[in-house]
Amino acid sequence: MGQEPQSTFFSHIKPGDTDYKGGGLRDFFLYRDLGVAGATNGKVIAHLVKANAPPSDGTGWHYHVCDFQIVVMMKGWARFMYEDKVTLVETGDVVHQRPGMVHYLFDYSPDMEYLEIVSPADFGTVSAIAPTDKVPPVTPWE
Repeated sequence: MGQEPQSTFFSHIKPGDTDYKGGGLRDFFLYRDLGVAGATNGKVIAHLVKANAPPSDGTGWHYHVCDFQIVVMMKGWARFMYEDKVTLVETGDVVHQRPGMVHYLFDYSPDMEYLEIVSPADFGTVSAIAPTDKVPPVTPWE
């Protein structure tokens, strides 16, 4: 132990070390890189995601091509459709999305912020056919 070539590296990111930026998967969210993709040579990505604009059409139906994905809701709430089921994810909740699970984030609070951890870091996103047309309306921001 300890003699193997390093495939991952130590990383310690403080709140002021990285900024929230646009240009991620969704233009209505901001993303803050936590340095994990670099530290793991792309094995895992961890980033904070927060609301940047009110929900309108949400993420659309999709699934991720990945080995592992969890979402930890840090602030606020979000409503997802996981296949044909509405799921409210609130502060402190943890969701494990199995690989290939069709879902749709369609509603979220103005203060929504979640930690997302996915493997591999360069996971794919594929549009999917809606398993239901019974998606509730979004909650207007005031």
